[in-house]
Amino acid sequence: MTLLGLFVSAFLSATLLPGSSEAALAATLAAGLGEPWTLVAVATIGNTLGALANWIAGVLAAKGGRVIGLADEGGRLAKAKAFYGRFGAWSLLFSWVPIVGDPLTLLAGLAGLRLLVFLPLVGLGKFARYAFILWAVQAI
Repeated sequence: MTLLGLFVSAFLSATLLPGSSEAALAATLAAGLGEPWTLVAVATIGNTLGALANWIAGVLAAKGGRVIGLADEGGRLAKAKAFYGRFGAWSLLFSWVPIVGDPLTLLAGLAGLRLLVFLPLVGLGKFARYAFILWAVQAI
């Protein structure tokens, strides 16, 4: 997988679309297709920018725009909203968690969380996840 492919995988995986950037990073690392910390950085940046797309969608929705795909299947969105309401901005450190993380970034936009608060929290959480994957792949 190229750097561009890893970036695109990470970006799309952070949106409300399904995807697995963890598997893409692990496969790229295992194949030795780049300097490990560069790969972690590319995945982190791509995934953080994908989360930013969710935040922007939330901001637009809060301003009356229409966001496609906000159906609350199985009450997941309601659960994420309750979680966000309880823990607020700090919950974004867990924006990497499957199922819950992507809606949290959308909810942050809906809640009007400032971008200067959003980006460092999301970026830190995503970086920690990818650094752990790097550690796990190197430990094997």
